[in-house]
Amino acid sequence: MLMSSNTARPARLHYMANGFRVLAPGDHVACAVTGEAIPLDALRYWSVARQEAYASADIATRAMLAA
Repeated sequence: MLMSSNTARPARLHYMANGFRVLAPGDHVACAVTGEAIPLDALRYWSVARQEAYASADIATRAMLAA
């Protein structure tokens, strides 16, 4: 069985309106505001225009209002 181990490795993603595409495999991305590691299975908030991920709806809202 072939298995890849992506533990503690940041992924590189392309964010789209309804999802994201994995460009480089990994298990998390960093929040653009806090730097917090966001597991890919928990990633819910991002900016398509900025190509940034956010850890929570509150953080995403603050980032959008600050721009």
